[in-house]
Amino acid sequence: MNGRLKAAGGAVGGGLLVAGTTSDAGKSVVTAGICRWLVRQGVRVAPFKAQNMSLNSFVTREGAEIGRAQAMQAAAARVEPTALMNPVLLKPGSDRSSQVVLLGKPVGELSARGYFGGTSQGKTQYAGRREQLLGTVTDCLQELRRTHDAVICEGAGSPAEINLRRTDIVNMGLARAARIPAVVVGDIDRGGVFASFFGTTALLSKEDQALVAGYLVNKFRGDVTLLEPGLAMLRGLTGRQTLGVLPFAHGLGIDEEDGLRVSLRGAVRESVVAPPHGADVLRVAVCAAPLMSNFTDVDALAAEPGVVVRFVDRPEELADADLVVLPGTRGTVRALAWLRERGLADAITRRAAEGRPVLGICGGFQMLGERIEDEVESRAGVVDGLGLLPVRVRFAAEKTLARPAGEALGEPVEGYEIHHGVAEVTGGEEAFISDDQGRSLDGCRAGSVWGTHWHGSLESDGFRRAFLRRVAADAGRAFVPAPDTRFGVLREEQLDRLGDLIEEHADTGALLRLIEEGVPEGLPFVPPGAP
Repeated sequence: MNGRLKAAGGAVGGGLLVAGTTSDAGKSVVTAGICRWLVRQGVRVAPFKAQNMSLNSFVTREGAEIGRAQAMQAAAARVEPTALMNPVLLKPGSDRSSQVVLLGKPVGELSARGYFGGTSQGKTQYAGRREQLLGTVTDCLQELRRTHDAVICEGAGSPAEINLRRTDIVNMGLARAARIPAVVVGDIDRGGVFASFFGTTALLSKEDQALVAGYLVNKFRGDVTLLEPGLAMLRGLTGRQTLGVLPFAHGLGIDEEDGLRVSLRGAVRESVVAPPHGADVLRVAVCAAPLMSNFTDVDALAAEPGVVVRFVDRPEELADADLVVLPGTRGTVRALAWLRERGLADAITRRAAEGRPVLGICGGFQMLGERIEDEVESRAGVVDGLGLLPVRVRFAAEKTLARPAGEALGEPVEGYEIHHGVAEVTGGEEAFISDDQGRSLDGCRAGSVWGTHWHGSLESDGFRRAFLRRVAADAGRAFVPAPDTRFGVLREEQLDRLGDLIEEHADTGALLRLIEEGVPEGLPFVPPGAP
């Protein structure tokens, strides 16, 4: 590697924007795959997403909140995640408003109209805000390029969302500001990928089109030679080559931004062929509450051979579950009302009375308590919880963001905290997590009901196995956790598979030239272009 891929001495490292024809086209995994491929070549690489909208987030070691997808991409690049990698994070609180997290810290709630500027007054107000945000994200990108050989940027949605182009700081707005080339990813499994590539390009302005350097086909099934005539025609129509055709591969959706996907669950369930270590399987039902966040917490459960994880939204679906999980949510009071409306609250209460295991994580933990006092998130005031744990929750204006460690069930545990709710534990049979002196750090247990604010605790292998043994005993199942399942190793294997996809099925020479040399000269204009 040479040229711009060496950032030593203050030189700016190379950059590339991975855009997509649609949301969920595969931008996140392609970005991670390029990062893993580059780092295996000895390149110091970092991921970047200027603006992310997601309910799945992570806490960096300096206490900053960023999207989980960027934390996953940092792991692919084998670097520590930082707030620089995701300077703007939007966390939806309803269909029309989101919490704005800037450089890892929440700065307020804004409606979509207020953020993007829908009225003439809103447009005027946003013009200054956009310039400020664009300045922030380009400064972060510049810092990453200064300290790394290459930065792989992920776009959001589609760059051809012409209604949002004026306010764009994550797709072509970023590419224009930083003068980096863009590659557009299309999901051929959805159909219409050629029209999507052509239409995406043709809806961009001449200046934006000048930065679109090529295409990547994602999730192709079958004989790639059958695709080649279409690829040749696409090149003739656009003057741009397709830089790779990535085959459909099961279980590559790691730490998805949104949607009801549990990435590693699907991957491990498909790839692990070993039967349960004991005589029984263990069935886990996750209540898919509104505004569900950090549902990746249950990935580690599904990594265990013999553990079957599914999402549910009806009380009858809890009947055969050995463990019910109430996951995190960005709307605790709203999710609690949903549980009651659906009849799930009564079903969970009956389970607890029968001594059948229930686990609440973060917002799920808060719902299991006696009382919630919320003048921050829902502004609903005092609301009764499910009353299954001796806990009272008060929402604080300041968000807790932390990366704690402790012990639980005799095993070391690490996790991360993202919550406004402050829990006062008034009883219980034992703390969920304690320090090395046995003093409570977080959560509690009452009978077979457990609760904790810590996300990611189940990724600690020893604790996860100990917890599953307790669940199996309470559920009367002859389930035995496998002694050698290592969640971190499974994650690394998944990231290596992403790197393999890029190395084996993309034109890595062309990608390297784009990253190293920048935007090619003479890319043709595809009419009509944006107004």
